[in-house]
Amino acid sequence: MIFKSEVKQSDLNGFLDEGSHLQGELRFETSFRIDGKFTGQVVSQGDLIIGAGGEVDGDLAVGQVFVSGTVKGTIRAARRIQITPTGKVVADLETPVLIVEDGAFFRGNCAMEREVKVAESPKLVAPKVKAAQAG
Repeated sequence: MIFKSEVKQSDLNGFLDEGSHLQGELRFETSFRIDGKFTGQVVSQGDLIIGAGGEVDGDLAVGQVFVSGTVKGTIRAARRIQITPTGKVVADLETPVLIVEDGAFFRGNCAMEREVKVAESPKLVAPKVKAAQAG
């Protein structure tokens, strides 16, 4: 698990603990950890960590994301998406690097570009794969 060693506890901008539910738009600078439930949009150039008990339903536009919990929606990551053995992702992905560890669950489309630009605006663009299928 390369990603865990890169983020120190002191680098966290905040966390959503188990038993909590937040709905809306989340923006942070360095890193944020979700162990509870979050519904809405996440916009950041930083690192999002979704713990084993974490559930996210929405649109994510982040630097990188490490998923040990559940994500439904869309994920755009400028650097990397990593899904651990306990991770479950039902989403359309756009990222230059995708790591799906043995035992992880992934259902959706994935577009892998060398450079993925994460918009600073709350509106997210669906992955190019989705647009190609509609045409």
